[in-house]
Amino acid sequence: MRLLRLIVAVNALASLAFGGDSAEFAAWVSSEYRVRPNLTYKTASNAEQMVDVYARRNTDEARPTVIYIHGGGWVGGSKEASVLAIAPYLEMGFNVVNVAYRLGRVARAPAAVEDCRCALRWVYRNAETYGFDTSRLIVTGHSAGGHLSLTTGMLPADAGFDAECPSQDEPQVAAIINWFGITDVADLMAGKPNAKTYAVSWLGSQRDGAEIAASVSPIHHVRRDLPPILTIHGDDDQIVPYSHAVELHERLDAAGAKGELLTIPGGGHGGFSAAEIALTDTTIREFLAKHGLMP
Repeated sequence: MRLLRLIVAVNALASLAFGGDSAEFAAWVSSEYRVRPNLTYKTASNAEQMVDVYARRNTDEARPTVIYIHGGGWVGGSKEASVLAIAPYLEMGFNVVNVAYRLGRVARAPAAVEDCRCALRWVYRNAETYGFDTSRLIVTGHSAGGHLSLTTGMLPADAGFDAECPSQDEPQVAAIINWFGITDVADLMAGKPNAKTYAVSWLGSQRDGAEIAASVSPIHHVRRDLPPILTIHGDDDQIVPYSHAVELHERLDAAGAKGELLTIPGGGHGGFSAAEIALTDTTIREFLAKHGLMP
């Protein structure tokens, strides 16, 4: 059933995103990938946190791997509802790990950050089993998933979010692709001009909410030795302010870090046109190729 859902999903998307025959592409996916759904990477808040793995068949070589984190304002969404977002990476030949995490109704901030950091460590621990090339890991996501991709790839070990899944080695990612993600959580808190209900719900009424918001804001973790970061953001986004993308990349530039910002003129919070989607697809491929990360 899980594989059938994947085939239906990529069949719907293929003709739009890849310019080829969608039925042929769907058949190729089913023959080239094995799906391992609902693998537990962590238990927290009395619930198992799970990933779905899409691994290439018929190869003994470790593959570059995309870790995808879904959006939903930290309080909604699911990995299952986001399966279409991983289809382009399957078409490129990546292994994919699709991550679920604790939502705000289960655990307030910074639980989602902690979970995604643990998912990265799970990928490292299971690299041999599923053929993940840990030297070529790309973490990506949309909206809140973009934020969690940034925190997963940017936060240093001493930031204090790894206590639930300690390891001797510090996992590293090779690149981050941030789709209109939040970069300044404090900017969205209650009482601020850009306050958003999803951020208020995620932080809740914790007394140290402002401190937590600052600690999980990517703009406060910019340094020179970060992995390359590509951000895609529409400049008319009413859900996550475009200014978040601008400030992040201004700081990356100032620090001498590698970053690219693709602005979609007039673009909102996703919902891009076919031409804009084609542009993002080309930009992502060029970005990954430049950094030696394409399969």
